[in-house]
Amino acid sequence: MSKSNHLNRRDFLASAATFAASFTIVPSNVIAGLGKIPPSDQLTVANIGCGTQGLREMSGLLNNPKVRVVAVCDVNKFSTDYIDWSPYGIRNDIRRTIGDDSWWEGKPGIPGGRDIGKEYVEKFYAKNSPSGGYKGCASYEDYRELFAKESGIDVVKIMTPDHTHAPIALAAMDSKMHVVTHKPIANRLVEGRKVIQKAKDSGLVTHLLAWSDRPEYRQIKAWIDAGLIGELKEIHNWSYRPVWQQWTKRPAESQPIPDGLNWELWLGPVPDMPYHKNYTHNVFRGWYEFGGGSVADMGHYSLFPLFETLGIHRSPISAKAFGTTTREEVNQVYQWVKNDVAFPASCMIKWKFPEQEKLPAFDLFWYDGGMKPFAPEELEMDGKDTPEEGLMIVGTKGKILGGFRGENPVLLPESKMMAGRDSERINSREVDRKTDQWVDAMLENRQTPGSFTRAQCITDTINLGAIALRAGKKVHFDANLVKITNDEEANQLLTREYRSGWEI
Repeated sequence: MSKSNHLNRRDFLASAATFAASFTIVPSNVIAGLGKIPPSDQLTVANIGCGTQGLREMSGLLNNPKVRVVAVCDVNKFSTDYIDWSPYGIRNDIRRTIGDDSWWEGKPGIPGGRDIGKEYVEKFYAKNSPSGGYKGCASYEDYRELFAKESGIDVVKIMTPDHTHAPIALAAMDSKMHVVTHKPIANRLVEGRKVIQKAKDSGLVTHLLAWSDRPEYRQIKAWIDAGLIGELKEIHNWSYRPVWQQWTKRPAESQPIPDGLNWELWLGPVPDMPYHKNYTHNVFRGWYEFGGGSVADMGHYSLFPLFETLGIHRSPISAKAFGTTTREEVNQVYQWVKNDVAFPASCMIKWKFPEQEKLPAFDLFWYDGGMKPFAPEELEMDGKDTPEEGLMIVGTKGKILGGFRGENPVLLPESKMMAGRDSERINSREVDRKTDQWVDAMLENRQTPGSFTRAQCITDTINLGAIALRAGKKVHFDANLVKITNDEEANQLLTREYRSGWEI
């Protein structure tokens, strides 16, 4: 994208929908919020998804002087029934960012929706406006209308439930907008492939927010390259998640659709089903239709940068999984609950990976919901157990253990293998994990290390694991044919049944 095209496309937000309500011409240094960067050198961003995570990350956008948030979108207009990790976290984030300790004073519940998103943006920019007012943020219920009306948007940030990531990303790229998305790129393998291919074909800059620079992984790679654990055999990664309520069957009753929520738009590509609060807000991730489970929620953070550091780019050839089961009493008899709608409360997944460019074939293991590998003998020698969350690299001659994302890695047994090695350590100073690494890349029209074009292996891996859970058997995957070769029912799970008009 040339600089001249960059300026023309923006035309200082020529979209009438964005500025129709504004009677004040706001200076560039005010619009920037903190800096004195002219609009031509800023990214104009549309934030799609104003739930808890969308609002939580809004502060980073608003406080970045290289960014202007010019539009928000959410299928929910406004409600106070969101579920979060603390009763006042979202409220306090907004208060700090807009500089108003009285915001939401005396009001109940946890707020969210596009009205809150718009208010948040405009209050932030208003606090630096000479007039004390600002009305420059457009608000939409439907992202398709946003894309049709807003001609001055550079970047779309996707903060919606997992099942709508792919259609929004594809539509944004069709509209020549760069794309940033929360994990996953898609919660169906074929959808992920199509989004990644679109990113490659379009040349637009894309970024998967789960990527981060991890010096710990460079340390692990250095030890592997030095032959300290022999050849790679296994990678084990475990998380205590899920941290949201899980169900084993769909709600038996339907509920009235709340005022201000467009339920059909929330469903997006998913065929019609009755509304229930157990699907929306902060619990969607547990459902096969809407989420990707704990492995999608957290596995992207740990495994995507690990794959990049170790050079793991060839997708797994098989996956097998086990999940928690349960029973319920029916007419005084315990009956097995057949769960084919939601991720289990805990699970274990095993993928087999083919030989990589510089690595032998190996197995990857995932554990969640309190499951984790037993402590190996080398750890027990030091009187220790595996941590609550962790990463363990197993080789033919030794092991490496670290935190969930490899934090503070050690060779096992630590008492023997780490003696005298302090001088070998790579500088693992804390990296700012929350920095918007994609902003400079998009301003300079270059791909980020977290580009969609680099994420095919992790996207295939996560979604193949979900299929193995649903299939209840080992599934064999041909990455070139994009096909599960040993089970046609499982093969159908590579994609989904689409609502009419939402086909991908």
